Formats: sequence, structure tokens, C-alpha cells
Amino acid sequence: MIHDIAVLGGGPAGMAAATEAAHGGARVVLLEESPAPGGQVYRAAPPGFHAKPDPDRRAGDALRAALTKTGAELRTGCRVWGLGGGPLVPEGQAHAPFSLSALGADGVPFTLQARALILCCGTHERIIPFPGWTLPGVIGLAAATILLKAQGILPGRRVVVAGAGPLLYAVAAKILAGGGSVAAVVDAATQGEWLRALPALAARPDLLTQGIAWRAKLLASRVPVLAGAQVTAAEGDKVLTHVRVGDRIFAADALCVGHGLVPATEASRTYRARHAHRPEDGGWVPVLDAAQRTSVPFLYAAGDGTGVRGAAAAPAAGRLAARTALQDLGFNTANAPEEDAALARARRTGAAMARMMALRPAMIQAIPAETIICRCEGVTRAAIEDAAAAGAGTINQLKHFTRCGMGPCQGRMCGEAAGALLSSARGVSVADVGFTTGRIPLRPVPMEAILGDFDYADIPVPAPAPI
Repeated sequence: MIHDIAVLGGGPAGMAAATEAAHGGARVVLLEESPAPGGQVYRAAPPGFHAKPDPDRRAGDALRAALTKTGAELRTGCRVWGLGGGPLVPEGQAHAPFSLSALGADGVPFTLQARALILCCGTHERIIPFPGWTLPGVIGLAAATILLKAQGILPGRRVVVAGAGPLLYAVAAKILAGGGSVAAVVDAATQGEWLRALPALAARPDLLTQGIAWRAKLLASRVPVLAGAQVTAAEGDKVLTHVRVGDRIFAADALCVGHGLVPATEASRTYRARHAHRPEDGGWVPVLDAAQRTSVPFLYAAGDGTGVRGAAAAPAAGRLAARTALQDLGFNTANAPEEDAALARARRTGAAMARMMALRPAMIQAIPAETIICRCEGVTRAAIEDAAAAGAGTINQLKHFTRCGMGPCQGRMCGEAAGALLSSARGVSVADVGFTTGRIPLRPVPMEAILGDFDYADIPVPAPAPI
């Protein structure tokens, strides 16, 4: 069976898109890597785990309930590793149905097809490298959020929380609420930057009130908040014991750090959709029209994977993408004008936070020469600059010269920093050095799960070529 619409990613945009598409009469399948849909912000608690209700959980539960009622096919716990169809056909052939290959939650591989594909792939975390960032005890803010929200586990007993954006204060407040100690909050943004963002935050008084509550909790607990600062080193013998911030040193057994979010564009890059580099949106994003269409026919995108705007804006964008896909496939559907205004308000607030989390060139320039940039392959800043001097002019050439970005994460952790360092070394823009070509597998999967059982007698051997 060929589905009408496949949705890749089960965050708020993906859940809303699948729900809308199913209501429109389409045969819909939603594929999500986590055990349950929800994404990072609306992450569901594991089975049997009873978490304290909060606004995020209630919003996520409402989206999950609406999706369940539609009867749309939901495949969770599956890792999509291969993409095909669409424009990925032999030259001269017409576009084919989209093909998605995945490893199911039961470990069994499967492939499905769809006439249209909506990408709701979200983001991954940006961490600008610094000395000691690979030490055990240093984790991303997103990882800390998973521990705190989904498992109720503290990332450490005494924690430094560092980076940029509102997630800093959310994580710090949750650590305190869970009985942990926060040694310091190290915010790359200045107080002036936060003040300038207040008018946009006022468009979402619920979020503004929540942020004020987080700051008040830190103040009441006498947690030092260092504005316009950054971690200069994580120190310790084999494990983290201290965090250095300029001349100050904080004893800590955990450092939760994150410098913003980067749109996850592996799938749209694999399908060779047009992209643009927009730092204010998080970096490289697919180019969309006003109805969420990419440059590839019947390929759509929504949510933070198209530009960081936050969980509140994502459902409206997902619904819009679904309505557009339905229309393009010939289903009868209508727009909801009242939702456009809600989307605009949410996007305004999200845009202000995205600017706060944009890549900061000064942090890139402060990286010492021997600091590891690509932790998968052990590539340092010095090695990247040596490659630039030897002639590497694009991120793909840098990959060939140094193996930077060739590990299991495929450049998700190092790509932005490597691109910024290469552009600086070459004296060109980040847009000029480009981004790595999207390739499969999108995620690491066991070879045995893809190949199955065979021996050499099963391999067809072609006849020898005539001499």
C-alpha cells in the first residue's frame, strides 16, 4: 500500500500535521524515533512513570490525544535511515513516490512509500567547542532536559548551566526543583539583549510569566547568574570536577551546556531541496513558500526544522503543511484564517529567542587551536585551518581533507563550528563554504539489521568482461 502522506518526525509540528492530514481523508503514517510522539518540549513520560503535570505536558497530551482519535498510522521507536523516491530517481525519469527505509522498534527493517512527505524533523543542539567539552560530566542542555522531564533524574549533584537562550533557565529551575544544586548560570546573552527581547516576549504573556518564575527561583536560591559570559574550560582528571568561566572557577560534577538550536535538515538535504543560510533562524534551512512547500514537488516541511520558532508555533505550521499537501494531492480542504494570526504571534516570540541563540562569531574565534571540533574523528581547530590553507574551500572538501563530519553524528555536532572556522580561515561567508551533502544512512543502524542473513554463495557474480 502507498500512503497518501508520510510525516517524518513526531514533535508538535508532526503530530499536528498528521492529525490534520488524517482529518482531510488522507492515508497517513507518522514515523517517530522516540517511544512516543511529543518531541523535545512535549516529551511524553515513559510507560509506568508518573510525572508531575505542567503546561508542556498538558499541551503534549492534547496533541497526542487528537492524533490518536484520527486513527492515523503511528510508528514509534523506529529509526529512519534511508530515503529514496521523489527526485532521487535515475536522470530523465519522473519523480516517484517517496520511499522511507527504517528499523522498527522490534528491530525488524521495513520500507514504506508515500505520495507526499512532510518533514517535521525538529532541531539538534549546538555546542560551541571549548577545552574539556568532551569530558564525562559535560552534557547538552537538551540531554539534561530529557533526564529531568522524561525520567525525573538530576544531571548531577552540583551543576553549572551554561549557554544561550531560555532553556538555560528552564534547566536550572528544574534542577533546583528536583533537589539539586546549581553552582552558576552562565548566559552568553547580556542583560541588554534580554531587555530588547521583552516586547516580543510580551506577545506570549504565558511564556514571559514562566520565564520570570524561573529567574525568581534562581534569585531565591542565590544562584549566581553571569550575563554576557561563557565557559572557557571544563576541567578534571578523567571526569569533570571544575568549570572555568574567565577568572572564576566553580566546583561541579556536571556541566549542562547548549548554545542554541540548529534545524535538522538531513532529510531535505538528501532530497536536494534548496536551502539558505539564515543565522537568525538557526543556520541552514530549507527554502519554503508561504504554504510550507520546499523546492521539491510534494515535499513539505514544518516546525523548527525550517527555522527555530519554538513549540508554540510548530502545530500551526504543521497543520498548514498538511492542508497544502492535501490540496496538492487533490483532496478538498480549506484554510483556517484565524490560525494565521496565532502563528504570527508565536513566530514573533520564537524569532526573538532564535536571535538570542544565534551563532556568536566571537565564541568561534575564542576556540583554542588544539581544541577538538569533531569529536567523532578527533579533528581539532588547527587541523581545520591547516586544511583551509591546503586548499579546502567548502565544507565537503574539508570533510575529504580531514574526515571532519564523517562519524556517527554526520556533522550534527561539529558542522556549524567547522563551517564557521573554515569560512573565517578562507575569508569568505559561511554561505560560501556551504553544507555537507545529505547522505544515507541518516542515522547509524546495525549492518546486520539491513543486510539480513546471507553467505557468499548468495552474492551474484557477473560474468567476466571479454578481453
